[in-house]
Amino acid sequence: MKVLVSTLNAKFIHTSLALRYLKAFCEKDFDVEITEYTIKDPVMNVVSDIYQKAPDVLGFSCYIWNIEETITIIKMIKKIRPDLLIMLGGPEVSYDTEYWMNRIPEVDFIVMGEGEETFHQLLTEISTTRKYHFVYGLAYRKGEEVILMPGRPKLKLDDIPSPHRFAEDVPSLANRVVYFETSRGCPFSCQFCLSSIEVGVRYFDMERTKSDLLYLIDSGAKLIKFVDRTFNIKRDYAMEIFEFLIENHRGTVFQFEITADIMRPEVLDYLAENAPPGIFRFEIGVQSTNDTTNDLVQRRQNFFKLSRTVSKVKNSLKIDQHLDLIAGLPEEDYNSFRKTFNDVFELGPEELQLGFLKMLRGTGMRNDAHKYGYVYMDHAPYEILGNDILPFTDLIRIKRVEDVLEKYWNAHRMDHTVKYLIAKEFASAFDFFQEFGDFWEGRGWQKIGHQLEDLFTRLRDFLMHRETINMHVIEGLMKLDYFLGHKYKPRKIWWDFTLEKSEQNAYLRLLAEQPELVSGDFQSLRINEKDLHKHAMLEVLPFALQTYLQSGEIDESSKELLVVHFPPDAQQPASYYTMPLRQLAAT
Repeated sequence: MKVLVSTLNAKFIHTSLALRYLKAFCEKDFDVEITEYTIKDPVMNVVSDIYQKAPDVLGFSCYIWNIEETITIIKMIKKIRPDLLIMLGGPEVSYDTEYWMNRIPEVDFIVMGEGEETFHQLLTEISTTRKYHFVYGLAYRKGEEVILMPGRPKLKLDDIPSPHRFAEDVPSLANRVVYFETSRGCPFSCQFCLSSIEVGVRYFDMERTKSDLLYLIDSGAKLIKFVDRTFNIKRDYAMEIFEFLIENHRGTVFQFEITADIMRPEVLDYLAENAPPGIFRFEIGVQSTNDTTNDLVQRRQNFFKLSRTVSKVKNSLKIDQHLDLIAGLPEEDYNSFRKTFNDVFELGPEELQLGFLKMLRGTGMRNDAHKYGYVYMDHAPYEILGNDILPFTDLIRIKRVEDVLEKYWNAHRMDHTVKYLIAKEFASAFDFFQEFGDFWEGRGWQKIGHQLEDLFTRLRDFLMHRETINMHVIEGLMKLDYFLGHKYKPRKIWWDFTLEKSEQNAYLRLLAEQPELVSGDFQSLRINEKDLHKHAMLEVLPFALQTYLQSGEIDESSKELLVVHFPPDAQQPASYYTMPLRQLAAT
């Protein structure tokens, strides 16, 4: 009996941990093959590939991001192979399971909840007596009737073989995201989250965890994402893993979901002192700073302590932080969400993800939707379309904030410019992204693509349209950001050079002959005139850049020459230097 387990990942670089658990648990008794696709793959290509593999049993792991595409594939493959047994599993079909069995008659079985043991027992019954009423955690068909079996007790996690030891995964480890868990379950009860349904937290054995991590690191994994819902809930366990990874990382990057307001000071001190820069990333779900909202969704959060943790981590300059918000939670109207956004943006996260409430099957939030007048999508991802205090008109405005936030903050294309605009020209961060988002849509830019230079010219158009003052200063910062957004010397720019060609040549000659006029760091590069022509860009700034970066004050008493150097091998980012123009004029 040939068993094929599959899923549609959101992106090619993603991998399915669930499929690997199923294969690891069953491979001693069954021939289980894993094949992964993406939600962007043409349906015919997926169906053709599955058909040629000729499985007897086909299983799909289902989530909100892939369920609709998966259904299309199932319906097509069943027409071609009506004898094929098809089963589903995963969080999207583990709740309202009878609905899914009725909606997709092509599906023979659904594995509900934690799947390893149920999947193994189901394969055993398929290959022997087919007495499915013995399989706890299973939905199956008996004639026209759908039978839902009771759930099964939770597994002892160490009874599950490692999902990380398959030889066929090794060649692609360096180019894909590896998902890893040290625990299952969540101690919290946030009503919008599926993790709140499972009571208690179970942990894998520490030595097994270390062994698997070391194997992945030695095998070339470059990014390992821990999927534990609250990695730091058990302080000693988290500390031991932090210490182990600091000693053994070998350049691998590790991402954790942490609860910031319970992070102990001694842990933060240890990481600030010992963590190598860039090795750890923290994802922190803030969701809302509205106390009433957090109470309604049973989310315990101390924003003061959370802020203290985020600030301390940021000040260590060791760990990038990704903070999450959810628009549309109960009793959070447009103005309240504006405050939440500004509260969190002020913490200065490297990434701020703005998501929208989804009414996930099985959650308390979906069950209570009527209390707040929610309307939401009938099919996945079940995103809200409005409620009693946040109408659709406000939601789509916040959508515009999200769009510009992704392009101009999370992509880090214009950090100097955006920080200046928020500090000097707009009432708040939210107001900048909202006004620009409204302008962006008003121009119809959401319907067309963009190159890097388009992002700069469109921002300039917006700022000019609203008659923003100090445009000469803003454009100076935009030029700096544009240069720093390139690994190599850019072939084109979106403005007219301040300097004539002859002036540029004269300055490049001077910089080659007297690099000490710029700085000791620039002098240490030892760049000759020929290489400066090939790997450097010059522009004039109408203010003192270093004064602004250090104090936030704009000093326009003298112009400066901006010198940007692009390393020939592009292994390091571009570096920039400044010097007063009056020095050049005097030489």
